[in-house]
Amino acid sequence: MLRAGFDFGLWLVLDLVFLGTSVTALIMAAMAREDAYRAADKQKKSFWLIILGITVAVNLFVSVLFLSIAGLIASIVFFVDVRPALKQVSGGGGGRRGGGSSSDGPYGPYNGGR
Repeated sequence: MLRAGFDFGLWLVLDLVFLGTSVTALIMAAMAREDAYRAADKQKKSFWLIILGITVAVNLFVSVLFLSIAGLIASIVFFVDVRPALKQVSGGGGGRRGGGSSSDGPYGPYNGGR
């Protein structure tokens, strides 16, 4: 009885993680510009929207672990390969908001203690 409840809870958490990851990846893929995909030399935007849309549909309507894991892998590939390349091409890379040089610190330029 206790194990059945644990198994159900574990599957529920896994399903929510898979669904959340795929929905987040789909939204981020949809928000990026089409020309950024070409400039980053990645697959077309429509390719990623189709793949990630299928992933969301599988996670919502089909409860097959193999397909859910395949969708999770597609979402992870988007997050670790495509999204950083899109951010770099779009000018969103580096984490600095106002631009600046590589020697800038959080309170302004670092001048070597002079």
